[in-house]
Amino acid sequence: MSKRLILFFVFSICIIGFAVRSQTLTAKEIITRCDDKSRGKTSQGEMTMTIVRPTWSRSITMKSWEKGRGLSLIVITAPAKDKGQVFLKIKTEMWNWLPSIERMIKIPPSMMLQSWMGSDFTNDDLIKESSIVKDYTHKLLGKETVRDMPCYKIEMMPLPEAAITWGKVIVWITVDGFDQWKAEYYDEDMSLINVLNAFNIKKMGDREIPTQLEIIPVDKKNNKTILEIRSVVYDQPIKDSFFSQQNMRTVSQRIK
Repeated sequence: MSKRLILFFVFSICIIGFAVRSQTLTAKEIITRCDDKSRGKTSQGEMTMTIVRPTWSRSITMKSWEKGRGLSLIVITAPAKDKGQVFLKIKTEMWNWLPSIERMIKIPPSMMLQSWMGSDFTNDDLIKESSIVKDYTHKLLGKETVRDMPCYKIEMMPLPEAAITWGKVIVWITVDGFDQWKAEYYDEDMSLINVLNAFNIKKMGDREIPTQLEIIPVDKKNNKTILEIRSVVYDQPIKDSFFSQQNMRTVSQRIK
């Protein structure tokens, strides 16, 4: 083999190696892709949440609207006793409209990790006050296969200034679709509290996403909450004025 050919092969290998390295994503880039895909510029959809307990279960249906990371609104459509309740988030502030007593309640930051509607999801989970991109540091721990899906395994540690009580979150993001496939939530003592699993990837709007989320509290036997996404549309224009306290009442009345 001539020296010229050898040099050509060495040069080619170096170029390929450089290209592979340049395409390697950081942990934060992976999390950002996952977050951008799940949110879109805007989203609006319908969901059913089923709360399962050892001796009973109940379901709640709802409609949701979201714009960016700062605006979110959810209205309960069933059951009858909760119908018309509205939850609004504007940046870091959150309100709850209770039609039965015609009263607006502001939810303080200290209650963001409280149970949402008696489920295993928190106020923060449903309204997404905290940002998995901005409020955490991110460390790529490697790759693992979870329920037949190759995933990036990423450790997220809350920033000191972030208003988050989780001590650590570990997430598994699918390599192919950048979907959050599993998550583990740890308290400040690094004890595992909740495990979240995603299932049933389906096409919703212009993208494929997991349409079922199941959260299990590890210290409460036979307890879980299942959130099923029934429909969702992304990137349709929504005016900022839609996300207002005045509109909470309007949306509530339309449900009735």
